[in-house]
Amino acid sequence: MSAPVRVAAIQHDIVWADRDANFERLAPMVRAAAGAGARLVLLTETFSTGFVTDDAEIGEPEGGPSSAFLLAQAREHGVWVGGSCPEIPADAPADDQRPYNSFVLAGPDGTVYRYRKIHPFSYGGEEKYFRAGSDLVTVDVEGLRISLFVCYDLRFADEFWQLALDTDVYLVPANWPEKRRLAWTTLLQARAIENQAYVVGVNRVGDGNGIAYSGDSRIVDPLGELLATASRTETILFADVSADEVRRVREHFPFLRDRR
Repeated sequence: MSAPVRVAAIQHDIVWADRDANFERLAPMVRAAAGAGARLVLLTETFSTGFVTDDAEIGEPEGGPSSAFLLAQAREHGVWVGGSCPEIPADAPADDQRPYNSFVLAGPDGTVYRYRKIHPFSYGGEEKYFRAGSDLVTVDVEGLRISLFVCYDLRFADEFWQLALDTDVYLVPANWPEKRRLAWTTLLQARAIENQAYVVGVNRVGDGNGIAYSGDSRIVDPLGELLATASRTETILFADVSADEVRRVREHFPFLRDRR
């Protein structure tokens, strides 16, 4: 048997396009989450800039200030810390410096994993300023098999299905607007139920360049039950998640075997 792992989802506001202000805002929240026993701390999509999709200068190099912040927080507090940020790959051609919307997950020992958002949000023009990733990513964190996605990816069930048998927890940081909050909350529970895995969805609050965000972050268990929820305010959600619970649910309800 494996011990449960405490996960923290930080539902936070974002200062538009101001990395230093966001680092200052988030550092005490990461400290509080780690102090409450979290071993994995999740920030939102584009936690350091906001969802800026109309600025060709918003990108930073891989290993730049945003990922350096995550790594520094992970090392300082001895926990895993993740969130997405705009990162320009080292091999990007000079005539196309668009970044990836890159989910960076940093470990306390200096380990860093990256998932590049596969589905740019074309409705909001993301594909004009961000390139699309292509590779699915699952990593082992504290004995949990964790698969990484970002925001709009949530609408595409097939990638979640591909990873289901090897996933205990899906992480989904987001900047999901309040006006489509029903889709966000419904899809988070659907992905948990259909894949019999935990889903941790963390969304920003506040106003981002004229768009309202209500948060509605939640941690969902493998049966679709809500373990933690919050709306409209900065806060930290906590839940203890267990690989053994995923195995128990899948053995008791062996639905995944019936997929064709």
